[in-house]
Amino acid sequence: MRRVGIFGWGIVAPKAPNVEAFARHLESAESWLEPFNGFGPDCFLVGRPEFDFSDYKPWVDERFPPSRFPQLADKMDLPTQFAIGAFVQALAQNPGLEQELSRLGTAAHVYVGSGLGALQTTGDVAIRLYRAQRRWDRFWAQPERNSALAEYLAHPEKFDPSIEVPPAPEEAPLDEVESAEDRFWAFWAGRSPQLAEYLAELREIESLAVDGPVETGKIALIKEKQRRRQRLQRKWGTPNPPWHEVSPNLLWNIQNAPAAQITMLGRITGLAFAPVAACSTFGVTLKLAIDAIRRGEAKAVVMGATDPPPLAMSVGGFYGARVIAADGQVSKPLTTLRGTHVAGGAAIWILGDHEHMSALGFRPLGLEPVAVGVSSDAEHIITPSKEGPVTAIRQAIAAAGISAREIVSWDLHATATPGDFQEVENLREVLPESVLVTARKGTFGHGMGASGGWELTAQYLGYQRGAIYPTPLARGEVNREIAELHSGFVFDDGCAAPRGYAGKLSMGVGGINACVISRPWELG
Repeated sequence: MRRVGIFGWGIVAPKAPNVEAFARHLESAESWLEPFNGFGPDCFLVGRPEFDFSDYKPWVDERFPPSRFPQLADKMDLPTQFAIGAFVQALAQNPGLEQELSRLGTAAHVYVGSGLGALQTTGDVAIRLYRAQRRWDRFWAQPERNSALAEYLAHPEKFDPSIEVPPAPEEAPLDEVESAEDRFWAFWAGRSPQLAEYLAELREIESLAVDGPVETGKIALIKEKQRRRQRLQRKWGTPNPPWHEVSPNLLWNIQNAPAAQITMLGRITGLAFAPVAACSTFGVTLKLAIDAIRRGEAKAVVMGATDPPPLAMSVGGFYGARVIAADGQVSKPLTTLRGTHVAGGAAIWILGDHEHMSALGFRPLGLEPVAVGVSSDAEHIITPSKEGPVTAIRQAIAAAGISAREIVSWDLHATATPGDFQEVENLREVLPESVLVTARKGTFGHGMGASGGWELTAQYLGYQRGAIYPTPLARGEVNREIAELHSGFVFDDGCAAPRGYAGKLSMGVGGINACVISRPWELG
């Protein structure tokens, strides 16, 4: 079986704009969380990524025309920018990686997913579109430019009684006025003969086609349409149609945007796509990358996950799902089980065929990823099952060709919710009392897809220096019922890394599980 190694990694995380800062901060047990205040004053703590995309401008400018960096800065949402930054960091871990990834052609792949996607762009576009639609409908729902409404107001008894007319907004309760306006304006705008006339003129403009040579004709057509549309707007005095207010950035930031941008910046021509498996995205992506290399389809895979920074919609969504702490205090896994904290950032690894990469002089980092087990609960969208995670754990152990007794350390998914108890109970069904257990979401929060990458990188970085980094958990804080299940936890003082295999479990929304088994290189 082909051995696979990590030959580059990059991190964007709370308090950590790069992997070097990430490693330094891991030596402390302090939490990296900070107040959110995205709703005005509030009681949420979040993991806000420390990041400045301009740090990567020199790298981009060295390789591309001057217009390239402004395009990335203006058109790409933060998840893509985070992924680009982490990718550039990863290339620096082994000089020459950039050239090799390009030289490999289609034998270099890119798998970069996102738990939540480009929420900021999506949210901004939705708000702008909503406001534009209101302006548009209000304009065409005025009697002076809507003869159907004027006729109704003058002779309501003549209107078709089978059609229910929305009540006038001024008749609605105060807290329902806006939605009443939306219904009223949309109803009458749709019945405006004047709007129908405007649209007929617009259709005539949009029906213009390319005339003559395609390239020059295309440019001429775009300009001619623009001139005629402007004349039409002036004629009717309308606001911009709502479809003019939708930014094309919505298209440039679909789920595969981080992977696609990495292919362009790295000149990587192999398969690229976005695996999406909620909180298990990083582990699932690691499995896909390992499998592709072992099947001989790839010699190297740029892989990972990226998430937006905490936003009002993501914090609110987690709160609505009843899985987030909301008292302004750090909620540590395995303790009071009050909920998790939303975070954002990226984790990017460059995985490679060990024999191929080592022959070129590249050195592997951290641990050797040996096996990944995956499963689905097929049960509940948010509450973990017993069978699903245990299946993934057993599958990973079997694929690694080891016994459970050979696993000496384990990193939990542990979100500081009641699910922590079930996770530790599941763990003890498979693993011995002697295993050392860590839980790190009290450090940097829950970055949906990215946090699994942060946790694995923390595990690998620790083993690289012969240690298990401290967690925020203090002795005596472990939940009483959890303490009855297991006693071997890593606390705020850290410890030496025991010799043996390491495991890590991620459990995603929708019941998607990924279990990674790794080992020190000397055990291979």
